[in-house]
Amino acid sequence: MSYYPPGNTWQTPGMGPGGGYEEFGAQPGMQRPAAGPSGSSPFNNMFSGATSAMAQHGLAAYGGKFLGSGREYVQSNISKLGNMHYYFQVNSQYVKNKLKILLFPFLHKGHWTRIAEQVGGDKLTYKPPNEDINAPDLYLPFMAFGTYMILCGIFLGMKGQFGPEVLSSRCTRGLVAWGAQILLMRSILYTLGSGNSPLLDITAYTGYSFVGVSINILARMGSLWVYYGVLAWTTISLDVFLVRTLKRILFAEARSYDRDSSRHHYMLLLIALFQFPVAIGLGLL
Repeated sequence: MSYYPPGNTWQTPGMGPGGGYEEFGAQPGMQRPAAGPSGSSPFNNMFSGATSAMAQHGLAAYGGKFLGSGREYVQSNISKLGNMHYYFQVNSQYVKNKLKILLFPFLHKGHWTRIAEQVGGDKLTYKPPNEDINAPDLYLPFMAFGTYMILCGIFLGMKGQFGPEVLSSRCTRGLVAWGAQILLMRSILYTLGSGNSPLLDITAYTGYSFVGVSINILARMGSLWVYYGVLAWTTISLDVFLVRTLKRILFAEARSYDRDSSRHHYMLLLIALFQFPVAIGLGLL
């Protein structure tokens, strides 16, 4: 048993009457560093300010680069649309005369060269289709392709085979044939030294094949022998048109090699012969 003298209570330094330790007060001569807003120090403020400035500078540089590339993209597409507009400057007189040349090239007594004009010093441009019968256009190829699809639907309906899937396959076949002709002609012109020929020109020249194909399908609705005769006539006519047109491109516009070279004759013959499987394949319904 322990004995405590009456009237005395034992307390340890810093211990309150309740037995808990009391918090020591601030000692004289000592002060705590004042904290900034939100408890941040001056060093943190300086570091965050520098980081923010660098981020803003980086974002400004990236934004300027992005806007510059976007401006160039828009300008390039506007120029392409301007070039596309050239191929649709047609009128009824041009369409009629162009169809005559495509179907009866032997009767064309005029020249096959395009009418050029010089603008802006040394820049050379060509007259649009409504001013030059030898200029390529995209109106006739697209209209001929649409006519080809309509005639395919009519012919398949007469046979009781019309359906969305069948018509879609004919459309795909036509686009693949068109693309194959573009690739072949582009490759041959590049091989012969005229690789700078505009792609839209080549697209127009190869798209004229759908004019003959549409006439072939129309003839197939009648006698089969009539179809074979019309097929031979339209294909040979297109061959003559393409060979004379490509000779003009190689000799008058490219001027890159000798006229007497035998290689270009074989290449042009290859393009002409390729029209027969294209016409036969597109006529298979």
